[in-house]
Amino acid sequence: MWRMARPRKPLLSRDRIVDAARGLVDAEGLAALSTRRLAAELGVSGPSLYNHFRTKDQILEAVADSVSAQVDLSMFEDGRDWRAALHDWAVSYRAALTLHPNIVPVLARGPGRRPAGLRLADAMFGAMVDAGWPPAQATSIGALMRYFIMGSALGSFAGGFVDDEAAYDPADYPHLGQAHLLAEHQQLVDERAFEAGLRALLDGLAVQYGRLPATRTG
Repeated sequence: MWRMARPRKPLLSRDRIVDAARGLVDAEGLAALSTRRLAAELGVSGPSLYNHFRTKDQILEAVADSVSAQVDLSMFEDGRDWRAALHDWAVSYRAALTLHPNIVPVLARGPGRRPAGLRLADAMFGAMVDAGWPPAQATSIGALMRYFIMGSALGSFAGGFVDDEAAYDPADYPHLGQAHLLAEHQQLVDERAFEAGLRALLDGLAVQYGRLPATRTG
């Protein structure tokens, strides 16, 4: 007698594990991720995860690298000058982190051995050296850009103010009369602040660049 085949569960793979783990971290934070919880989300037994990842930390590293892989690097390869490339890269980098802010503390540790993270660092550093920045200064630029971008993604300035006007009594806070409006315009305020800071940072680097020896190549 012919029997209908049971529907097969999707095969467990590294990509499927990483996607599920990233979704869990996005929704509930780093503390929510455990191998037991992840296995339940995937509908598999816990030990089956160990065929792909030995530890939870390895899963977190893979999640972090999947976010690094979302950052556009084309600006370092298409002939844009170093300042335009840094600007566009920073915008793309922040956009990726803004979508996945809960993984930023893992990314902030540095690229370690993560392939996408290392490609990101290599592309930025190589472009700065090719533009004429000395390697030591190119390293510093990479560090300061990472500090700025990751710091901007760790929290919202505007979101830190409540929308209750009564919280800002002018007798106590004479200059915060409009602070209760910030949360309503959180995205706009934060994006403007990021752009203003980024342009100020790049302006400062441009001054330094102008003082480099004339032998620079970019």
